[in-house]
Amino acid sequence: MKDNEVIVELKNISKKFENIEALREISFSVRKGELFGLVGPDGAGKTTLIRILCGVEEKSSGEIFLFNLDADKHRSEINRRIGYLSQRFSLYGDLTIDENIEFFARIHGVKNFDKRRDELLEFTRLINFRKRLVDKLSGGMKQKTALACALIHEPDILFLDEPTNGVDPVSRRDFWSILAELQKQGITIIISTPYLEETERCERIAIMNSGRLMIVDEPKNLKNLIKEKVYEIICSPVRKAFKLIKEYFPHIEVQMFGDNINIISNEEVNVFSNFLLSNGVEIVDLKQKIPSVENVFIYLLRKEETNEV
Repeated sequence: MKDNEVIVELKNISKKFENIEALREISFSVRKGELFGLVGPDGAGKTTLIRILCGVEEKSSGEIFLFNLDADKHRSEINRRIGYLSQRFSLYGDLTIDENIEFFARIHGVKNFDKRRDELLEFTRLINFRKRLVDKLSGGMKQKTALACALIHEPDILFLDEPTNGVDPVSRRDFWSILAELQKQGITIIISTPYLEETERCERIAIMNSGRLMIVDEPKNLKNLIKEKVYEIICSPVRKAFKLIKEYFPHIEVQMFGDNINIISNEEVNVFSNFLLSNGVEIVDLKQKIPSVENVFIYLLRKEETNEV
């Protein structure tokens, strides 16, 4: 295949569960070797879309092409060339890491897999734990074991459904480092995540909400959608600060993240800091920042709600 060749193409994919529209005419393409992110809150449709791409779920309408093959007509051939790490934990807890990888190798018809298994254990840094039962592993190690199982048959495309959900921050960073190495090997990766900050590592991302595709672009281009300044204010009590800004500056975009609020505005920052201080809010830190993907997502939702996009 040539560089930048489209390896996955979706055309107007829709999915209905009785009266629920889980997906509404989703269309986008993914290039060979790309690290592509699907991002959005729970219920956005990310898992349903990945299950449809992997042939686990039937679509209601639309077309899917993988490797330039029609997925409706060539599913068996396609499935031999893809790997899938599902959202639901699918390993066997009473088997060791070694035994789990062997099991998946045999399912995929991989013969003489010992060398490949050793390579994957080294690659995922699990070599010293290979004889440990999966039930005795941490969440991060379980996910790396599942990744090794998904890679044992050397797929060209890897589908990962929220692989870092519920995993500690250190393991999450480790997992993404492994994905970066896989991409260098030429594997196309499509990953869904509820953690919007993780998608900064993707080449392009598709932002989804309520079964709809809002936008597809590179993270840096998405950040340019916000033309105003973004201020981050760490303060206490943060809920009071958030409520005050929303109430007294109704046309200003304000977002709350943990112990800080982000204000999107072209006003000078002291307008807001002085206002908060005068209303009994303690300001710990204040700075202007580059917009995050999370800022953009909430910004797009607000614009959509007010019919401005």
